[in-house]
Amino acid sequence: MNFKAIFTFTLLFIAGFAISQNCASWNELPNKDELEGEHSVYRSHVKAEEYETAFKHWEKVYEVAPVADGQRDFHFTDGIKIYKHKLKSAAEADKAAIKAKIIELYDGCIACYEAGKIAFKGGDEAIKQRVGYLKGQKAYDMYYELNSNYSANLEELDQAVAITGDETMYNVLIPYATIATYQFQKEKIDKEKARSIFDNIVGIAERKIEEGGKYAAYYENALANINSEKLKIERDIYDCEYFKAKLRPQYDANPDDPQLAKELYGQLIRRGCDKTDPLVQELEKKYEKWATQVNAQKKAEFEANNPALLAKRAYDSGDYQGAINKYNEAINGEADPAKKASYHFYIASTLFRKMKKYGEARTEARKAISSNPNYGRAIMLIGDMYATTARSCGDSWNQRLAVLAASEKYRRAASLDPTVADEANDKISKYRSSMPNKEEGFLRGVKAGSKQKVGCWIGETVTVRY
Repeated sequence: MNFKAIFTFTLLFIAGFAISQNCASWNELPNKDELEGEHSVYRSHVKAEEYETAFKHWEKVYEVAPVADGQRDFHFTDGIKIYKHKLKSAAEADKAAIKAKIIELYDGCIACYEAGKIAFKGGDEAIKQRVGYLKGQKAYDMYYELNSNYSANLEELDQAVAITGDETMYNVLIPYATIATYQFQKEKIDKEKARSIFDNIVGIAERKIEEGGKYAAYYENALANINSEKLKIERDIYDCEYFKAKLRPQYDANPDDPQLAKELYGQLIRRGCDKTDPLVQELEKKYEKWATQVNAQKKAEFEANNPALLAKRAYDSGDYQGAINKYNEAINGEADPAKKASYHFYIASTLFRKMKKYGEARTEARKAISSNPNYGRAIMLIGDMYATTARSCGDSWNQRLAVLAASEKYRRAASLDPTVADEANDKISKYRSSMPNKEEGFLRGVKAGSKQKVGCWIGETVTVRY
């Protein structure tokens, strides 16, 4: 910026709003023709976006005739363009003065319209709309380019939208929404104010979209941004009725979607709706009915895929045959040998302890051992069968042989499975006195270490120990 430009700018800034406030025209000035010529020259440069060249010509006419011939506002609006261009490359120290000049030009233009010093086609209503438009563009620039105080910016937006109403330009709506959200979050405005702003600008955008026209797409974009901002504070500024009205169309469009019912129910509760509200209750019942059905289905599927669980339940309820049937289902569907062994063991234990079917129980225990050769618990179970039934195995000698068969199972279990060793040894000690008697063996001609077959159902061959 040269010295003359700096000097001129300083004068303009000091004079400030007073120059534009007088709303002078060139109509009665002796150098009217010269000013019209300067006007034409600067206008051509502005149209070509040659703002630096345009400035010195614009400056001459703006100083003495801010309203030109009283039929146009170009000296204000073009001045705003020129100074916005200057702002882009200005030194940091000059920016505040340039920003103030832009505000001054907006305010001067508005003041001259309001004073009736600038004519506008369409009369008073058209002038009113022009003032509202200018206020809106001023507010837009305050937000995006001038970095103005939000409170002042919001006041300007309030005035602009109050004047232009449904004719508010789309570019004004986004900063209005953004500032309103910020000011509410910072407790600069209350929820009634924030709600009023959003209700108003959402309505404007929706009506302009419905109206159609060349700007409809721009209003759609503005509405998306407005809703995005509103979403940040929606829960704090609106009540249950608002959210019911907002969410109800989704429900009405898909009344048989239980998951949607659950989602909408949760949203309404989180937004302060009472559980006694009819819509809330309807959503809850619809979801709960579906959830009950789904849970039952899932339970059935789970149980079908987990017969061992059902076997345990059947056992606990006293349905021992039902438990055995389910364990057999589990065995048929199981590939893991260790798990198969455990299911055979549970069947064996049930047959032995609850149903007294010793032969079948031993068969199942042997299957468990076949699947898991070191399964000490299954081996001990056979020993328990032998010990329990020893008294029914004929005479005293055969009864003692049955105890000996049990002890052999306990010894084997202890040697293969450390987890049962202590218990197995305890049982060996417990039954030691019931083992074969040496005197009786002598009378029978049976020496220690010889082989003897156990009678009754056991039918195993044991090595005699006294």
